[in-house]
Amino acid sequence: MLETCFSEHAVQVADVSVSSSTTQNLVTCVYRIKLGDVSRFLTITWCKNKMDQGFIVEMDHALPQHACVVAMNRWLVRDRKMQGCKAFDHEGHRIQVFWDLCSAKYVCGPEPQEHFYILVVCKAKVLLFLGDMVKEACMRIKAKCLEMEAKLLSRQEHIFGRKQFATKAQLSLTGTTHSIMIECHTQVREGEHPHLSIRVDRKTLLRVDQLDWKFRGNQTIWVDGVPLEVFWDVHNWLFNPSVGYAIFMFQTNPFMEKPWLKDVSSCNRISEWADNSAFKEMEEPLSTGGFSLFLYAWKSE
Repeated sequence: MLETCFSEHAVQVADVSVSSSTTQNLVTCVYRIKLGDVSRFLTITWCKNKMDQGFIVEMDHALPQHACVVAMNRWLVRDRKMQGCKAFDHEGHRIQVFWDLCSAKYVCGPEPQEHFYILVVCKAKVLLFLGDMVKEACMRIKAKCLEMEAKLLSRQEHIFGRKQFATKAQLSLTGTTHSIMIECHTQVREGEHPHLSIRVDRKTLLRVDQLDWKFRGNQTIWVDGVPLEVFWDVHNWLFNPSVGYAIFMFQTNPFMEKPWLKDVSSCNRISEWADNSAFKEMEEPLSTGGFSLFLYAWKSE
């Protein structure tokens, strides 16, 4: 069980033992970057709880002492940690993390939407840049531009609602941000069946009837002319509500071979897809394309 989102286990959000009180404000993004001539995986985890908020930067799921952890007091307006620089070592490389969150704006959740930057640098080479304050970031490291080769591989997010669960995300390489709405009716009148629908930009692209029989499944939809494989598992909502959440996955490049996924009907626990994809994708050849969006949907009363 997580005691705080800044603990050494904070990024293990797929654990079914984690309660909604500790996971509700976690967003985890995995990027593929180049460190020297070798491809690596860099993870950014945004965290927020009742007292603190901040982020964690780690390389290749390294040990906590080889990561950058920034925790700021939510109620202290002039917390010095809102701007700064930290460094950590990873396999002989000195990784520097610069950030400025002094004017950051948050719409909802722990991840800022504008007026901020996070810059990850190694030997004057930019590994990752996040935010919209490009000029300020360049001045911080005395660079003319911020060239990088980072690619977003996966994103894990927790969303909340009673029947409707909404978020926004980029689902293809076009850079377009789409509105995603998941609507699920599990409590229905006698003689009716639970049903599920998924809308992208207000257009219904997937509908599942008789959800009590089809509580796990997958279907291909098309967004921006790109095929996306959508997987859903709402078993807990129907048969094990004490666990609290269902899981949805949007996977680009659905036609590539996925021996690790197998048949969704063989999944025995709700976190199996997230566990497999998070680790297996990193073991596959780096030439493998695709992006995975994991949504943990919590029913709030």
